[in-house]
Amino acid sequence: TRYWRDWSSDVCSSDLLDWIDALSTEVANSQAMRALAAEHSIGVTQTVLDGPEGTVTYHLQVGNGVASFGAGPADPEDVRFEQDWDTAVAVATDALNAQQAFITGRIRLFGDQQKLGASTAVFAALDAVFGAVRPRTDYR
Repeated sequence: TRYWRDWSSDVCSSDLLDWIDALSTEVANSQAMRALAAEHSIGVTQTVLDGPEGTVTYHLQVGNGVASFGAGPADPEDVRFEQDWDTAVAVATDALNAQQAFITGRIRLFGDQQKLGASTAVFAALDAVFGAVRPRTDYR
């Protein structure tokens, strides 16, 4: 059985939903994300198919000075990404470049591509948040 586990002392995870909770805390505590949320507005939904818990959907919502990350779809949703579990793990562990996953169709994009392109600073800051959680995560 594969699952995502966060080994930090304050978060002990046994599944993808606990990983989402760990990222939610990091996003909420990120000054960079809050600052960008004052300048940008975007709702991004990510759906991971065929994982250990089945299909899991989570989101990033940025706008009005607030950045949040959590379970369920973004509301409002500007962009949606879909990928299977193996692709999600490969991208998260740097075994697969996200751009290559897009080009080969392993990550599917739906929605406002222009708004997505205008939000590159948000995703750069989010990458730092993922970087804070990644060392504490076991992807199995």
